[in-house]
Amino acid sequence: MSSASAFSRLKAWGRRYWVTLSTPSKFYSLGFLTVGGFIAGIMFWGGFNTALEVTNTETFCTGCHEMRENVFVELQPTIHYTNRSGVRATCPDCHVPHNWTDKIARKMQASKEVWGNIFGTISTREKFLDKRLELAQHEWSRLKANNSLECRNCHNLNSMDFTRQSRRAVEMHSTVLARGEKTCIDCHKGIAHLLPDLKAAAAK
Repeated sequence: MSSASAFSRLKAWGRRYWVTLSTPSKFYSLGFLTVGGFIAGIMFWGGFNTALEVTNTETFCTGCHEMRENVFVELQPTIHYTNRSGVRATCPDCHVPHNWTDKIARKMQASKEVWGNIFGTISTREKFLDKRLELAQHEWSRLKANNSLECRNCHNLNSMDFTRQSRRAVEMHSTVLARGEKTCIDCHKGIAHLLPDLKAAAAK
């Protein structure tokens, strides 16, 4: 089949489809179509939002062995996982923004991780360690660009009690953080996961 013939058939199909969409219904009233469309819209939105929230859980994030056997294991000994108050940060708390528009943008970015899983980009511990620095830098850059938005979902400068912080923490929080010169991730890399071997990376 020639490309011209294929294009003609596609054009004809598109014309027929448009005519079907633009022709008034012969069997259903405008009211029925309006109500039906409204109900269908609610069902679609409910299904979409439910699927979105399912993918926004720690169970989903650790469903693949790459995450469960690497970064999730590293998270467990940290204060973000277990602490005296029992308040725990899960994967989406730190890696997915809470507000809807930023959450959707993050989900679109994360779709690349599905391909990584399919093609086994970090399917072994060795592959993960080889990619650790690159993966960490991507996340550091993302948090730097959004002013550590996910950190600030829980941590608020105005609510900090400086009398219960170390001298160095008070010095940094009350100056460079308060003035907006630095953001959380600038000083808190490795707070929940092990740092890459930066010396080995610099030596390459």
